[in-house]
Amino acid sequence: EVQLVESGGGLVQPGGSLRLSCVVSGFTFSSYDMSWVRQAPGKGLEWVSSINTGGSNTFYEDSVKGRFTISRDNAKNTLYLQMNSLKTEDTGRYYCATGGYDCYSGDSWCYVGGPNWGQGTQVTVSS
Repeated sequence: EVQLVESGGGLVQPGGSLRLSCVVSGFTFSSYDMSWVRQAPGKGLEWVSSINTGGSNTFYEDSVKGRFTISRDNAKNTLYLQMNSLKTEDTGRYYCATGGYDCYSGDSWCYVGGPNWGQGTQVTVSS
């Protein structure tokens, strides 16, 4: 059974940091590009960042460039998102998903929810 389980969300003040983790099982993690996607309250889904299988190529949505860092540990089947200098507009539910930049950077996504996504972790940036 494919499982993606996110953790690390929480309440943080503007300017603070959080590190999200996504532990996966049920498939060969090292063979898949991976991404983070988020949904702000009352808004649609937004691609945040992607990473290739080996971790050598990373991609970021413009609003998070220089603040967020995506990484992975294939030995631990874990995807990460280090989020620094958080802003109120970063508030939302964050999902890890299989598929990389080509899957989520355009208008038509490879997957939306379902077994290729985790259940998400809530990030709230507020003073």
